[in-house]
Amino acid sequence: MPIDAVNGVTTNAMTNAVTNVTGTSSDRGSSAVTASGGDGFAASLGNAVDGLQQLQSDSKTLALKAVTGNLDDIHDATIASTRAQVTLELVAAVRNKGVDAFNEIMRMQA
Repeated sequence: MPIDAVNGVTTNAMTNAVTNVTGTSSDRGSSAVTASGGDGFAASLGNAVDGLQQLQSDSKTLALKAVTGNLDDIHDATIASTRAQVTLELVAAVRNKGVDAFNEIMRMQA
């Protein structure tokens, strides 16, 4: 069940990264990892970080406009800041799960 408030926060890069990581894309037979020789997760996470940087840049720009009085609606700055914060938390969670999975695989090999 999608949550509209959360869907409005994520960017296309984050949605693609989560889709590639969880394997919910329509082509489950050819996962991103096997198609690109193991670089799928790294590319997805890189795209997510790029999207996050763009959100943070927009947030900083709107915050600066709010402080200088050049912003018509303060809600825009608040929403941009919240989007950047939630996206950062999502990227960190995906990264942490990837590191946990890697560590678990390394423990199984030992």
